[in-house]
Amino acid sequence: MELLITTRSANDYTVVAVAGEIDTFTAPQLREKLVELTDAGERRIVVDLLQVDFLDSTALGVLVGVHRRISPGGGVLKLVCAKPHILKMFRISGLDQTFPIASTVDEATAGDNAEL
Repeated sequence: MELLITTRSANDYTVVAVAGEIDTFTAPQLREKLVELTDAGERRIVVDLLQVDFLDSTALGVLVGVHRRISPGGGVLKLVCAKPHILKMFRISGLDQTFPIASTVDEATAGDNAEL
């Protein structure tokens, strides 16, 4: 399955909207885009997963890697997710304690809400 990735700015954040399935085959595309953004100096990133139908541990690894890359310099990586089966992946792995998770992009980018 094809992975669609688009970016835009919203309230001092770079929003990376992802659509499709993030798995072993497509996760490198997401990693490449996020690394490109961090290499360009982006430190406030929201990954919009509202149109993601499936993600696996490879996807979680990509997100953790980017988090580790930007957080020492004060950066923040927030997630937008509302689908119960996707949220379950973050809960089971304990990553819901690592990433601020919002249900909408507006919520994730409103003000300086590091704690959602």
